[in-house]
Amino acid sequence: MRTKELRIFVYEYNTVWDLPEADQQLVMAAREAAKDAYAPYSGFFVGAALRLADGKIVSGNNQENAAFPTGLCAERVALFYAHATYPGLSVQAIAVTASNINGIVDGPVSPCGSCRQALIESEVRYKQPIRIILDGKKKIQVFEDTGNLLPFAFKPESLD
Repeated sequence: MRTKELRIFVYEYNTVWDLPEADQQLVMAAREAAKDAYAPYSGFFVGAALRLADGKIVSGNNQENAAFPTGLCAERVALFYAHATYPGLSVQAIAVTASNINGIVDGPVSPCGSCRQALIESEVRYKQPIRIILDGKKKIQVFEDTGNLLPFAFKPESLD
């Protein structure tokens, strides 16, 4: 038996205004997108905004359904729209935020497993890491790539 150490790097910021300007813009776009989320069942409004290689910002929000498994998370809505509309452009960064009836949630929300896998696929597809910015009222977390969120990801080489 061997023991291996796994290190995950995360950068924490106190407010959105402590982030670099490009990240501030992305967080603000995610917050705007969250306002239009369709979340009548959970009351949990999630917004995601992506920065593409040419600087375009694409956003998405969660879309719920009474049959819960058929809804879709904000991250995948934004990713799939970006890949369908701008297939030649890689995703440089994504910001994710969530709010409820009390406003933006205190701690950052982390993408679900399916969204993490979709982010990994985007990194593999374009051979480029995606900067991940998770927004919260009390702190913001930044990861330089999806591997820090999903270190044992299923990738194309897993199919060999």
